[in-house]
Amino acid sequence: LPAIFSASGGTHGLLVMKEREYETRRIDVAFPVLHGKCGEDGAIQGLFELSGIPYVGCDIQSSAACMDKSLAYILTKNAGIAVPEFQMIEKGDKPEARTLTYPVFVKPARSGSSFGVTKVNSTEELNAAIEAAGQYDGKILIEQAISGCEVGCAVMGNEDDLIVGEVDNIRLSHSIFRIHHENEPEKGSENA
Repeated sequence: LPAIFSASGGTHGLLVMKEREYETRRIDVAFPVLHGKCGEDGAIQGLFELSGIPYVGCDIQSSAACMDKSLAYILTKNAGIAVPEFQMIEKGDKPEARTLTYPVFVKPARSGSSFGVTKVNSTEELNAAIEAAGQYDGKILIEQAISGCEVGCAVMGNEDDLIVGEVDNIRLSHSIFRIHHENEPEKGSENA
């Protein structure tokens, strides 16, 4: 059946087209199990809030800040936490190449997983990497590569009621963590 989110916060659900009329279908709570743009960036969360539908997970602002890598870096740096050196450019702009210390990673600023991410070892590789990232987003992040291990850790809850998962040490067989890469997903998690 054709259905749309109600723009009325009082509806708390969907408007479903039945014959020539809309019928309201109340939604108790939504579990936005979506990945990438429009799923993790605050867009679906905003739609839920506009429609008055309660949902689990991060709110609009948190989702947007986490999905936009350059914004996350700015917020983190302003909180006094060290971040790699980085530049943000728009598609079509040229980076300040002379200020880059190679290797660097070039990535779409607002894209999920490793899509469009390239490790760049020299100035000669930079333009192709920027073009690749630009296929996924008009905002492009260039960040200094950091040597070390990559870890993951899930944290769930609110304020004083947090559940912290086991730290997952990710062993890389490629130069980048490509968990959702189309052809060769990374399978190096010690907890997998």
